Amino acid sequence: MFQRFLDGIEFVGNKLPHPVTLFAILALVVIFVSAIVSSFGISVEHPGEEGKMVEVKSLLSEEGIQYLFSSMTENFIGFAPLGVVLVTMLGIGIAERTGLISALLRGFVLSVPQRLITFGLVFAGVMSSVASDAGYVVLPPLGAVIFAAIGRHPLAGIATAFAGVSAGFSANLFLSATDAMLGEMTFDAAAIIDPGYAETMNIAMNYYFIIVSVFLLSIVGAWVTEKIVEPRLGEYKGEYREDLKGLTALEKKGLKWAGISVIITIILMALLIVPAGAPLRGENGQVIQSPFMSSLVPIITILFFIPGLFYGIATKEIRSDKEVANQLSDTMAAMGMFIVLAFTAGQFVAYFSETNMGLVIGVYGAEFLEAANLSGIPLILGFILVSATINLFIGSASAKWAMMAPIFVPIMMQLGYSPELTQMAYRVADSTTNIITPLMTYFAIIIAFAQKYDKKIGIGTMISVMFPYSIVFLISWTIMLIVWMMFGIDLGPGSPIKY
Repeated sequence: MFQRFLDGIEFVGNKLPHPVTLFAILALVVIFVSAIVSSFGISVEHPGEEGKMVEVKSLLSEEGIQYLFSSMTENFIGFAPLGVVLVTMLGIGIAERTGLISALLRGFVLSVPQRLITFGLVFAGVMSSVASDAGYVVLPPLGAVIFAAIGRHPLAGIATAFAGVSAGFSANLFLSATDAMLGEMTFDAAAIIDPGYAETMNIAMNYYFIIVSVFLLSIVGAWVTEKIVEPRLGEYKGEYREDLKGLTALEKKGLKWAGISVIITIILMALLIVPAGAPLRGENGQVIQSPFMSSLVPIITILFFIPGLFYGIATKEIRSDKEVANQLSDTMAAMGMFIVLAFTAGQFVAYFSETNMGLVIGVYGAEFLEAANLSGIPLILGFILVSATINLFIGSASAKWAMMAPIFVPIMMQLGYSPELTQMAYRVADSTTNIITPLMTYFAIIIAFAQKYDKKIGIGTMISVMFPYSIVFLISWTIMLIVWMMFGIDLGPGSPIKY
């Protein structure tokens, strides 16, 4: 029954169009639905402005058609995650292409004692999300090599690393492109209800929670590997064996110079932030509401670019400014699909906002949930389950949040819950089911890594190995979020649970 269920998910998921096409279809749906709903004259009172009535606008009216043509370019350029992701990837791309990210991950895992190797591998996987998708390519095969070298099942090493990289994607000790990308969409969704509140938000809105999450998921992931996955896999009887190779002298030299450059960069950054009256301080010396918090994207870019540059020079991966330019160009070329996605997603998000349907759905949705007496923990649990299910069919976190944020963030705000909480609940659900859907971009690559050690491994085998991680991660992470809610702890700087 379970295998048939997974086959059904794969069949249905494969019938969905490409995300680019999906957003184009959704944009067309918004256009026609806005005309239909508008004809009924539906209106609601604006929750943020007493006495102001809001109606659904038709995009097939004369004014609406003019908007469709005149706004297309602006909708693309103004799509919130576009600039954020591209700027961030300029820094991360240099660090990845020079080999700095790979060396850091390898050096970290190899330095961990054997009794802590499972914990260390999950931890490294979770932390790899700062480098976007680099962890998917580097850590699973590295995990297999490490486990095989110390006499453990290499497939368990792949599974351990994959669980950390993918199921723990939303946790980290540092802010990453994911925080910036999702945060920008959350700002826009919150502005539907309360533009003033949206202006006070920052992309570090989940920072406290994701820091603690790193240690929770690392402990839980190690437990699943050693108590569930490895006993089930049994002893490895394959012929493939590998010797684990450490860092070369050149890589160590590169890491040394990269470390020195990071220290110098942080000191210089601190001079712009720490002293009273520093340029990146806010009014009255504030840090939370300040130019520093609104400049996290370029700061993240710089903190990756400079050590990546120094590492590349030290290891001779970079010999001239032309090679830097080429590596930056290659990084941007790899973002081509995201840019195309941003065009169609930008149209959908802008059309949805222009029609006021998000606001109307938010008001009616809140009234429905209030009438159903669904609030608090049951409400959050329901939202997490819905998000986790959708994630089985649509792999892109940004694509899903672009669709869901304009609907669910206003609904939750109407019920008294902050956009910051809604985003964190989404991130919990979005991460934990990544590893059990064949539609996830890197799933096929993980199977290819596994087939190096066992040629008979297929989709069903891989999903059955990863399923315990998905369930345990989802349960433990959700419990942590509920406990966090019960104690009313801020999710990040100036980011409360309640709205």
